[in-house]
Amino acid sequence: MAHDPDILCIGSVLWDVIGRTQVHMRKGGDVPGRIIRLPGGVAMNIAMTLSRFGLRPGLLTAIGRDREGEELLAAARGMNMVTDHVYRSDDLPTDQYMAIEGANGLVAAIADAHSLEAAGDRILRPLANGMLASPEAPYPGLIALDGNLTLALLEKIATDPLFARADLRVAPASPGKATRLLPFLTHGRGMLYVNLEEAGLLCEAAFETSEEAAKALVRRGAERALVTDGGNPASDATAQGVVSQTPQEVLVTRVTGAGDTFMAAHIAAEASGSDRAQALDRALTAAAHYVSGGDAK
Repeated sequence: MAHDPDILCIGSVLWDVIGRTQVHMRKGGDVPGRIIRLPGGVAMNIAMTLSRFGLRPGLLTAIGRDREGEELLAAARGMNMVTDHVYRSDDLPTDQYMAIEGANGLVAAIADAHSLEAAGDRILRPLANGMLASPEAPYPGLIALDGNLTLALLEKIATDPLFARADLRVAPASPGKATRLLPFLTHGRGMLYVNLEEAGLLCEAAFETSEEAAKALVRRGAERALVTDGGNPASDATAQGVVSQTPQEVLVTRVTGAGDTFMAAHIAAEASGSDRAQALDRALTAAAHYVSGGDAK
């Protein structure tokens, strides 16, 4: 196909509505700031960063046929994304996410991904009907997958032969959805990108360091695990060993999308031939630049 993507991004593609203020916020706070709307969702955030690194991502998601959906697809095409295979629904609205960020970080957020969950495995049809792959010829490339999908659908992906040849890269959408990734531990599929809290939830344990957490995930069955811990060292573990690095210190001005930026930068680095240490360094640098207010690079 003329529009074959370099990587598939499967999961949430929606509008982020984010209120930001330079003031430390407490419960019930009412402060001045800025409110912005921009394309978001885990799959979309990953795709946007991949595009900045020169890759052409393809989106597998659910987007409504409402005005918000048309604007979102136009924005995706403007960033060189393949949108041909997006599931469009006549009766499901385009999803959205709302967050409030203060000088003390993320204060609160609500993710409304009900349309994506309702669409279910319909978003995966291009991997079975010959558009991107088929049961006879499973998709052989990179796939970035996010935990906004239902547990049932993630279980299907972890075991379905349609994904047997894929290089799966998996991230939870939030700590609240971290346990949805348990099928990838159970079946030893894919590389998990989680933070220290999410690793603890998956392992039902408390960890002091990312290295400890990454090793535990591998022992629990993960094929590979990359654990971040804010400004503390991040660790990439396989059965063959662990690579750890400390991120550079920066002034944090935003947090929404930072983990997705980190994951995308790491995928892009490995796709370009970087080894594990180089890829981790590139991802940490990109995430640091992002949270300090710049674009990933």
